[in-house]
Amino acid sequence: MKKTALKASALALFVALAAGCANNDEVNATAERAAADAAAAASAAESARAAADRASQAASAAQRTADQALAAASEAQACCEANRESMERMFQKSMSK
Repeated sequence: MKKTALKASALALFVALAAGCANNDEVNATAERAAADAAAAASAAESARAAADRASQAASAAQRTADQALAAASEAQACCEANRESMERMFQKSMSK
């Protein structure tokens, strides 16, 4: 009887250990999947950051171009005003003769 109880206990212990190993394998597999998902998320975040940096640089370049265009337009407007004033003076001068 003691021998049978001892064998049954040993068998139960073996089954419990096997189940524990299976659970450990599942835990390890879950941890590996989580680590892979985290690595993929980190890679995606790095790609997004790089894209955001490129977009920021492009926006800065566009802003510089817009600023240059505004300066050129302001200069052209000032020139136009100066020409208009000059023509107005010439017209007034010719009318007074």
